[in-house]
Order: sequence, then structure tokens, then C-alpha cells
Amino acid sequence: MTGRGIPASNMTKKKRENLGVAQEIDGLEEKLSRCRKELEAVNARLDHAELSPEDRRSLEKEKNSLMSKASNFEKELKLLRHENRKNTMLSVAIFILLALLYAHWTM
Repeated sequence: MTGRGIPASNMTKKKRENLGVAQEIDGLEEKLSRCRKELEAVNARLDHAELSPEDRRSLEKEKNSLMSKASNFEKELKLLRHENRKNTMLSVAIFILLALLYAHWTM
């Protein structure tokens, strides 16, 4: 659920009504990129710093959270790309149908 009591799946559908699939894909790719950069930074801090056990646990928790976010973004991107392919195939099919109808009537 989101903070407003709306299930996440309904929120995604509402977003799709307002944005094109390609725009959503671009936005998610940007979020995924930022998430991966943050994950790299956390990994670097974990690898190169002398940390107290509490700081290490905190960074590990942040790392797990970022990995979960990245995984969710990747899943959503996969779904959006699939939807985009379906939309593209539908557009091509409609174009071909219209081209055939045009060719039929002009001959």
C-alpha cells in the first residue's frame, strides 16, 4: 500500500492513465540508475571504511533496502516493456490493416 491507503497496483494503473508507457519506462530507468548508484556508494562505504558494528548493520540494512527497490524497479520495467511491445504490435497491425484497406479501395 502507498501512504494514502491506495494499493500499489492501483497506483501504478492510475499513473499509466496519466503517462505514456514510454515516459514511464524512462522515469523508471532513471530511478533504477539512481538506485544502483546509491547501492554502489553503500557498497564502497562497506568495503573501504572501518565501521562500528552498528554502522555496518545500518549500511547493510540500507543495502538490502536499495537492492529490494532495484529489484522492484526491474520487475516493473519488465512489465512496462512487455506492455510497450504489445502496444507497438497493435499499432503495426492497425497500420497494416489500414494500408491493405487503402490499397484495396484504390485499385
